[in-house]
Amino acid sequence: MPSHPYKDQEPSFPEKAPLSRRDFIKTATAAALTTVVVGEGATALAQGTAKPVTLAFVGCAHIHTPGYVSLISKRPDVRVKCVWDHDRARAARYAPELHARVAADPDEIWADHDVAAVVVLSETNRHRDLVLAAAKAGKHMFVEKPLGITSRESGEMAAAIEKAGLLFTTGYFMRTQPHHLFLKEQVGKGVFGRITRARGSNCHSGSLGGWFDTEWRWMADPKIAGVGAFGDLGTHSLDILMWLLGDVASITADIKPVTHRYGDCDETGEALFEFKNGVIGTLAAGWVDVDNPVSLIVSGTEAHAAVVRDKLYFTCQKVAGADGRTSWLDLPAALPEPLNQFVDAVAGKKGMALVTPREAAARVSVMEAAYKAARDRAWVEPA
Repeated sequence: MPSHPYKDQEPSFPEKAPLSRRDFIKTATAAALTTVVVGEGATALAQGTAKPVTLAFVGCAHIHTPGYVSLISKRPDVRVKCVWDHDRARAARYAPELHARVAADPDEIWADHDVAAVVVLSETNRHRDLVLAAAKAGKHMFVEKPLGITSRESGEMAAAIEKAGLLFTTGYFMRTQPHHLFLKEQVGKGVFGRITRARGSNCHSGSLGGWFDTEWRWMADPKIAGVGAFGDLGTHSLDILMWLLGDVASITADIKPVTHRYGDCDETGEALFEFKNGVIGTLAAGWVDVDNPVSLIVSGTEAHAAVVRDKLYFTCQKVAGADGRTSWLDLPAALPEPLNQFVDAVAGKKGMALVTPREAAARVSVMEAAYKAARDRAWVEPA
């Protein structure tokens, strides 16, 4: 799928009632799966020349789990041997679709030499112990974002993964989208001149629609998830901003609840930060927005770009046709969704655009600083 089933297929709400959380997940997952890219391994397997990649699912708590299960179940080059969750009933729900057995304990997975890699979809506060155990056992890993609750534990996990020499990625699906790939190329070429400011926005109406009322209630509990709405959605746009512009030097923010549907869990936020290269950045994210038409703006002394309803508007006098009045269509092809890239990499395919453990940890550090800045009403440097 080109994105995960929670954000990229985000419905727009201009003239109709918001979808229910369950209908949203069902519709988004179906739409996302229509564009799954399974890589070269599936073709080889169909020809009888490749051995399936053997995976295990470790935790099934995340809201993305149904989409990932559907994605993996469509790949003939993947065998899921077992599924574990501390809630055995939850593991048992997904195991049949994956033609897998339910593991009684994660130690079964760590000790199983057939299992080459794991997909970690547990609650965030369980990531550290699971990731460190996976690294010790030599299992490549896909770990849903955020990597950890704190900068410190995220750095510890990143170091363990790197020391073990393992493949890793996380669900930063926005890096696979053509308009972002185009902007990455143009920024790298210096087409924008001196970039002065950039703005990311990632918002939906999850709180208004009660998406976290029942099955995924833990995601609205920062003690378990590490963050609320601002960190949950904002990390995707933050990743794109840092991917384009580099590390953040300092940040301040205002992050708060609005409806209090989930107690004191934050539901909206806005951050202002300075990159180490001097670019001014802003970031908006929340669960109480009925629309989010402009998701990205990058402005420089020689070019300007805006992503409006997933269409890129690009202005640059040095580029023919880049007048910013009509959407820019000369874009790279989309990349496979992150989990597909991860499986292909485990199968031995080269050149997969995986997120590094250090990148994942750095996003946690910036988010941690944003929340501290909001509490202290101050500017904070990320750890």
